[in-house]
Amino acid sequence: METTATIRGEIVRYLQNHHMTLNQFARLSGINSGTLSNILNGNRPMSMHQLDRITEGMGLEEGYFYELYITESIFHTTPDWRRLGPFLERCAELDKLDCLHRAARLTMENINYAPMLFEMAEDMFNEEKYKAAALLYECVAECEKFQYSERLALCQYRLFLISLGENQEENLQAAVYFEPYIDRLDEIYQLDALVKLINLNISLQRMDKIEALAKRMEHQARIHYQQNRDTFKSLEFPKRPLLFYLLYSYLIQAFVYQERGDYDHAFNYVSLYDKPDWVINPSQEESLILEQFSEWAEANRYMYGLMSGQPGALNQYVDYVESRKDEIFLAICNIMIAANRHHLRVDPILERFEEHIHYRSQQNQLGKVSDQVTINRYTRLLAELGIYYLNAKQYDRGLSYILDSLEYSIRIKSDNGMLRCMGIFEQFRQYASEEIQERYNEFIRDVQKLSVYAWSPLV
Repeated sequence: METTATIRGEIVRYLQNHHMTLNQFARLSGINSGTLSNILNGNRPMSMHQLDRITEGMGLEEGYFYELYITESIFHTTPDWRRLGPFLERCAELDKLDCLHRAARLTMENINYAPMLFEMAEDMFNEEKYKAAALLYECVAECEKFQYSERLALCQYRLFLISLGENQEENLQAAVYFEPYIDRLDEIYQLDALVKLINLNISLQRMDKIEALAKRMEHQARIHYQQNRDTFKSLEFPKRPLLFYLLYSYLIQAFVYQERGDYDHAFNYVSLYDKPDWVINPSQEESLILEQFSEWAEANRYMYGLMSGQPGALNQYVDYVESRKDEIFLAICNIMIAANRHHLRVDPILERFEEHIHYRSQQNQLGKVSDQVTINRYTRLLAELGIYYLNAKQYDRGLSYILDSLEYSIRIKSDNGMLRCMGIFEQFRQYASEEIQERYNEFIRDVQKLSVYAWSPLV
């Protein structure tokens, strides 16, 4: 008859197989022999520290007994946070996420554990242990799904942030799921959440949604700036001064009008975030923000002139951004759109800025640019470069860029990007070499796989 293995049974078997006394193993593991005896006799629960010492003494890998520990010390007993808390922390350290998830879910029938799980999730989030944190946030959210609580909303916000990646389909789903929780967030988190949603929707090119979110942020930031500015200065969140969110709302609304080709309205919004005269005695951080937005304003004036076909705007734009390395990548993206729109030749500019025509994370004076925005811009840049060289009848070079853009579009699951590249390629297919056509056919097979996955029937 088979018996279920237990940690105590495994220890006894180890002692027998190695002809070792309890005192000898106590010295080897560093655990008092009396304590070890009580553990083996079932008179004393085993702590996480003791379990790890025993595991090490037996020469086993860290976490070897964790599955059994869940069964013996958590499942068959009333969960004790003094044991459960250290266990969850060790599971996160060792990346034993199945054990962490299983143990955390055993607490869900008792809502009293939700605050402790949440605090631990916050610690793991701040330590960038995002996968472990997400599992705990999910448990807390499940416990409190019928509670109209700020903690539930903050869980959903953290899960939204953790889920963001390159996949545009998944990002959109995450945004749609999270957005109803914004109003439940504490006000100190709402502005940062709106920035994240705006940046995500920029990568998805959802202009109406971007505009609505920007107007909402403008409204909230203005009220807080006028009424609660001093209070917000002493808080950990929002991450930036209130001034940033108000100016950023103007910048984004200018961007929306730019994308719609309405440069008159775009210019009006530029004037709102360029050297606002209503800012009195700015702090050092606010001065840095004002300086950055003023630089963006000047660059965008040149860029709007370029996009609308003003003579001389191209040289002014290039001269301005050349000494501002953080702005060059975005400038190249804009220059290529304008070059294709107005049939400009920009080969010398591309040669001058060649080192910047590569995908890399982007920074500015105020911090890191959203990865979702950067990779979407890069995908568009590759397509614009392809169009530019195709128009110049440099077919191999142009189609290579189109396929590079298609590859990135598939990687981030951008339907707009894939359709754009496939349409351009088919238009110029007759000029494609055999090698380029074979590469294109490989990508089409990848697109077809995505389509099959997306339309698979539910069973």
